[in-house]
Amino acid sequence: MAIYRKATANWKGNGKEGSGTVTTTSGALNNTPHSFHTRFVSEDGRAGANPEELVAAAHASCFTMKLSFVLGAAGFTATDLECVATVTMDKVGDGNGVVGIHLDLKGNVPGISAAQFQSCAEDAKVNCPISQLLKSVPITLTAVLA
Repeated sequence: MAIYRKATANWKGNGKEGSGTVTTTSGALNNTPHSFHTRFVSEDGRAGANPEELVAAAHASCFTMKLSFVLGAAGFTATDLECVATVTMDKVGDGNGVVGIHLDLKGNVPGISAAQFQSCAEDAKVNCPISQLLKSVPITLTAVLA
């Protein structure tokens, strides 16, 4: 069964002085502003969103959900999984591009060894649907038990 998810972006003006909004069907984003400033200048996110943080959010949420399934298949249930996904953009050719993603995972999983946790986290890193989508760039992982 196919699943369809939608987001709508609107842009007005040129690249540097223009601005836009992004809205998701769920309402998680609702006319959230984005612009050159929110993408390249205002790193605190208070001025609005940027595509890289949206990719990071998608990756962190997909990865932790996939990890919960991998852990369950191995006989474990996490009481807490926290993942900070960092998307790195840098100079690529004459422009900018995403050059890597790092997943920084902290987990509380009763009864699991550090080696089992690492193995499950690596499995989830490779096999979550968003990792599959993003495999054109290096994806790294640090996984620690709390």
